[in-house]
Amino acid sequence: MLYRKITKRIEEYLSSNSNRMLLIDGARQIGKSYIIRWVGKQMFSNYIEINMEEDKLGDRIFAEAKTTKDFYMALSIVAGDKMKDKSNTLIFIDEIQAYDHLLTLVKFLMTENKFTYIASGSLLGVTLKNTQSVPIGSLDIQHMYPMDFEEFLYANGVGEIAIEAMRESFSNRQALSDAMHNKMLDLFKKYILVGGLPKAVETFVESRNVIEFRSIQKEAHDLYRVDVSKYEEEHNKKLKIRRIFDMIPSNLENKKKRVVIKDIEDKSWKRAKDYSDEFDYLISAGIALEVKAISTPTYPLVENSGKNLLKLYLNDVGILSGIFYRNNIKAVMSDIKSINLGSIYETVVAQELKAHGYKLYYYDNKKNGEVDYLIDDADNLSNIPIEVKSGKDYTIHSALDKFISNDRYNIKKAYVLSNEQRVYTEKGITYIPIYYVMFFQNISNVVAQFLD
Repeated sequence: MLYRKITKRIEEYLSSNSNRMLLIDGARQIGKSYIIRWVGKQMFSNYIEINMEEDKLGDRIFAEAKTTKDFYMALSIVAGDKMKDKSNTLIFIDEIQAYDHLLTLVKFLMTENKFTYIASGSLLGVTLKNTQSVPIGSLDIQHMYPMDFEEFLYANGVGEIAIEAMRESFSNRQALSDAMHNKMLDLFKKYILVGGLPKAVETFVESRNVIEFRSIQKEAHDLYRVDVSKYEEEHNKKLKIRRIFDMIPSNLENKKKRVVIKDIEDKSWKRAKDYSDEFDYLISAGIALEVKAISTPTYPLVENSGKNLLKLYLNDVGILSGIFYRNNIKAVMSDIKSINLGSIYETVVAQELKAHGYKLYYYDNKKNGEVDYLIDDADNLSNIPIEVKSGKDYTIHSALDKFISNDRYNIKKAYVLSNEQRVYTEKGITYIPIYYVMFFQNISNVVAQFLD
């Protein structure tokens, strides 16, 4: 079984007798159902799983289950022999968003406290917007993402002792040994190729077959293309959503990497606000990661963000590297000067930061240029700029230099992430290996501790 960090969260919930239903939200193909199923079967003698997408396409037993009585009746049709009591019966409602009335029903199911429940959803943010009665206070929504780099390391046989030793080196501002650095950089590049879709990771571990895991990534990407407009009724809006999604890879190859609004419909008078619903749809679906522009970087960043200059990244770096390089692994694994891996490296950092709980922003200033990422610095009521470098020119970053030299911004910490082994601080900027991004967890604890 592949190790997933969210396992602990699920186990804690199922042992807690909570009055709120845990709902694991995230894009398709990231392993939500698998990990819930595995934990549920370990902890409950009576495990019941209902996939509402399958029910909607099949017998539609739950289509009219608008009351708890109706729900129990429908449940008894498919699993009556397993319906015991709360202590030994777990009901897993998979793809709950297929029936929005079930989201409304959550409050009443939890109030009656008859069984233990857990749910999963994809496109949940979209569904909740269209749900007439959202069960506020009855849902505990936990977002899940593709496997991060640390989980990828576990899958590839790197043990807990080694990871904890690296975590300590990160905290103590120390570089890894030559052998460890080369190993981690090699695995990081392989992570860029494979990504975090569990099925792709499992295939890579078992066979190392590039064609096989690329096929899995393509299948997931094609599925996302279908899903991007699945719950949107307006045909014209469906086309725009899909167009924006299809534009993501090409946008990332541009110098600015931001969404070019006029290219969506080839209409120069259109503005970002004209597509706010389409952007929200892609982001809510979990298949696109948004990075909002900040021109005035004051704390907290959320108060200064907007969507006029928006970057969108794919949720999985493996899918993106597959689109760019297909079955050619040399593009990533070898230092080929003619190939710019900037967008790939930015994507993997975005994926890591998002999985570790960060909201994503970047600095944009016409005069001073762009800085790849900004994250809140709660300790100093400021923010932390992060620059991502894929080449050997990692010390060249004029926009970052101008950013930290501005006294009004009160910048106390700044990072450059690159393939460089050394860990050192120079002129207010700390240089660390790219793989250390896996330890960027809680900004007030881990990152702050690193620079103390």
